[in-house]
Amino acid sequence: MDGQASRRGQVWSVQALLQWTTQFFESKGIESARLDAELLLAHALGWKRIDLYAHYDHVPSGEGLARFREMVKERGRRVPTRYLTGACEFYSIPLAVTPAVLIPRPETELLVERALALLPKDAVTTVADLGTGSGAIAIAVAAHRPLARVVATDSSAEALALARANAERHGLAGAIEFRQGHWFAALEPGALFDAVLSNPPYVAAGDLAAAMPEVRDHEPRLALDGGADGLDALRVIVAGAAEWLRPGGWLIVEIGAGQAQGVMRLATETGLYEAMQVAPDYAGIPRIASMKSRG
Repeated sequence: MDGQASRRGQVWSVQALLQWTTQFFESKGIESARLDAELLLAHALGWKRIDLYAHYDHVPSGEGLARFREMVKERGRRVPTRYLTGACEFYSIPLAVTPAVLIPRPETELLVERALALLPKDAVTTVADLGTGSGAIAIAVAAHRPLARVVATDSSAEALALARANAERHGLAGAIEFRQGHWFAALEPGALFDAVLSNPPYVAAGDLAAAMPEVRDHEPRLALDGGADGLDALRVIVAGAAEWLRPGGWLIVEIGAGQAQGVMRLATETGLYEAMQVAPDYAGIPRIASMKSRG
């Protein structure tokens, strides 16, 4: 897409754009180079990804091409693709995302799966999603458990506004109550839940510098930084959740690599939980911790 190539008579078809952009992204150390090229070009043209392959010889022009070039420049600076397109998919649910929220990860879907396995389909239940961000967890649970009353909290007003908009998009605004505040302080005093869910910040502060540029430089630090050992938020949540759980209710949290033993120790020290376990993610890393309130 450079000027020299254009002067040589390069025709910038969809195929040529994808090939050049893939090579450019690879030169920048981007692992998902081809996928990102396709996502950005499809978004710029207002197409689906499959449309690219059906129109390989099409030569984009005008605003679509200009948008694509700008997004390629930003992606080359390691701005996450999902922020550039403003969209992602979580648990097969399309969501809007902005730099105000963490981009939902596939492993967090395992937290939703664990919650759905424990929440009955045919009973009215109450669920709290602490630190909801884009609303991914709350929306996925509400979509699959229509009788559930879900409360989604976040300390960020901007994140809550986005989460509410995502819920409205899927007709779930009436099923989810959004409350601003820090962890349990956002909840209505005296409320009790069948499940408390959270994907809290769990990256050790010292590890953030070594994180991928997309994460380190562009995702909200508040959603990542778990303090010196990564357990600051998890300490608060594990220690406090039992007070908000009905007898037999479940706390389910996402944790970082190497934190399983520490989180299980925190839970054991409270004396408030039983049936404690940690399930692995797709890479085999212990990732989803769950524990049952003794009541």
